Amino acid sequence: MPKNTPPSSDPQHYFSEDPQAPSRRKEFAVAGTDSELTLSTDAGVFSQHGLDKGTSVFLEVMAKHDCAPIEPGSFLCDIGCGSGAIALTLAVRYPACTIYAVDTNQRARDICRENATRNGLGNIVVLSPEEVDPAIRFAALWSNPPIRIGKSALHELLELWLSRLDTGGTAYLVVNKNLGADSLSQWMTGLSYPTNRLASRNGFRVLEVKTTH
Repeated sequence: MPKNTPPSSDPQHYFSEDPQAPSRRKEFAVAGTDSELTLSTDAGVFSQHGLDKGTSVFLEVMAKHDCAPIEPGSFLCDIGCGSGAIALTLAVRYPACTIYAVDTNQRARDICRENATRNGLGNIVVLSPEEVDPAIRFAALWSNPPIRIGKSALHELLELWLSRLDTGGTAYLVVNKNLGADSLSQWMTGLSYPTNRLASRNGFRVLEVKTTH
């Protein structure tokens, strides 16, 4: 089920902590880095059929975007990592940094760890949100955020993780333009996180969010 769609009555959401759906593993490739990554995904995990359109757009845009330099040893984060397409891309792009791949879904975390090992990436730490040390500050956040958790919960999630950006840090988000991307941009700007549209492609906005704190 696509990530940027309204909630349904199906209890097996990708944001469930312990999905009970029978395992149905699939493999897919992620390009856009110096080397192609091969990942597995599964039922009960976001993007269970392969690389979703939003993340695909996001990675294409970010591969060409000239991000601000990030110091070696910095902490970076993917919120709602799923099977790890964004987190693994970060790990390849910033090999001297530690990448936190964060998800509420136990199955997603297990698969993300497997995918990191499979691709020889030792700089990824996979955790639940509660396991992340609240004192850590991130130089950057990259995320295809879980729109389906609802507006209130999404705002709470973003407000928490944006507050964990280091001074001068940046968040990059991909959001379906028909499911609140522009209003979300205005809301974050109103919280003193200046937000601009980095790209708009195939029905998705890629947003760049700055911190002034």
